[in-house]
Amino acid sequence: MKYIKKLPDADELISEYSLTDEQKQNRLNYLKNIENILSGKDKRKLLIIGPCSADREDAVLEYTNRLAGLQAEVADCFLIVPRVYTSKPRTNGLGYKGLLHNPDSWNTQEDIMAGIIATRKMHLHVVQQTGFFAADEMLYPDSIYYTMDLLAYLAVGARSVEDQFHRMAASGVKLPVGLKNPTSGDFSTLLNAISAAKHSYHMMYRGWEVQTEGNPFAHAVLRGYMDKGGRMHSNYHYENLCELYDAYREYNIGNAAVVIDCNHCNSGKNYLEQIRIAKEVLYNCHNNSILNNFFKGLMIESYLEDGKQLVGGNVYGQSITDSCLGWTKTERLIREMAEFIS
Repeated sequence: MKYIKKLPDADELISEYSLTDEQKQNRLNYLKNIENILSGKDKRKLLIIGPCSADREDAVLEYTNRLAGLQAEVADCFLIVPRVYTSKPRTNGLGYKGLLHNPDSWNTQEDIMAGIIATRKMHLHVVQQTGFFAADEMLYPDSIYYTMDLLAYLAVGARSVEDQFHRMAASGVKLPVGLKNPTSGDFSTLLNAISAAKHSYHMMYRGWEVQTEGNPFAHAVLRGYMDKGGRMHSNYHYENLCELYDAYREYNIGNAAVVIDCNHCNSGKNYLEQIRIAKEVLYNCHNNSILNNFFKGLMIESYLEDGKQLVGGNVYGQSITDSCLGWTKTERLIREMAEFIS
C-alpha cells in the first residue's frame, strides 16, 4: 500500500464551507419531517429522487432547482429528498466511481483530495440554492464525516449491507439510514443489518474510540435481487411487502418501515419501468392500511435527460452510470402520483 497524500482535515473543511445558523435550523426541521414520516407521525411519503450519480455540479443544481419548484405543489403528499450520490460502488471495480473519486468526470485520473472538496461544495450549493438537504450513499463509512452535517438521509447499498463496519457506522450517525436488501435478496440478512444499526456500539472510528447511540430510524429498502445464475428478480410486489412486514414482526424490530427502490433489479435495469413500479406500489399500499403505514416512500433514479451515456459523453444532464428517467417523464410521474394519493 502506497501512501499518496494526507486528506484534508474534516473540521477545517466544514468550517470553510459551512451552513449558516438559519440553514442549520432548517436542516433540523427537514430531518424531523423525515423522522416523522418514518415513525408514522406524518402520513406523507418520502420521494428520494435524482441521478444515479451526481457527476457534475451544474446539471445537478439545475435538476434539484427543478425539483424545488415541484415540492410546494406536492407538499401534502410527498417530502422530496434529492439523490445526490457522490460515490458509487463498482461490482468489478471498474467504471466511474463518483464525484468523490473523479471530481471531473472527463478526467479518468482519480483525485480524492479534490473529490472531497467538490463533494462538500456540491452538497452545500444544493442547500443554498434549493433549501433541500440531500440523500447520499454511505460507500465509505470514514468519508461521511465530510458531508454529514449537510445531508438528510444515507443509504447503505446492497453490497455493503452485510459489512459489520457499515452497520456499526449506521448506528452512530444522526441521520435516517436506509439499508438495501443484499444482492441475494435474503430478508434475514437485511433484518439483521437493520437490527444491528439500531443497537449501540463501542467501536473504533477515524482513529478514535467511540460510543454509538443506535439509530432508531434505520429501515429497509427493497431493490430487487439476483439469483445464482445472474438473473434479476423484483421484490416490490404486494406479496413481498407482506412477507417483509411479517418478518419485521418475527424479528421484533421496532418502527417497521420500508422504502421501495424502483430501479436496479426491481426494474430489471429498464429505467422506464420505474413509472409502472411506482404506481403499482402506491396502488397496492393505498388499498391496505397496514401496508400503507409500513410503506414510507419511493426511490427513483431521474435526471434531466432520459437514459445514459458513456463517461465523457456530451449530453448535458444525462447519466453516466445507470439509466435515469428524464425530467419530462419525472415531472409527469410526480404529479400523477400526488394526484392519486391526495
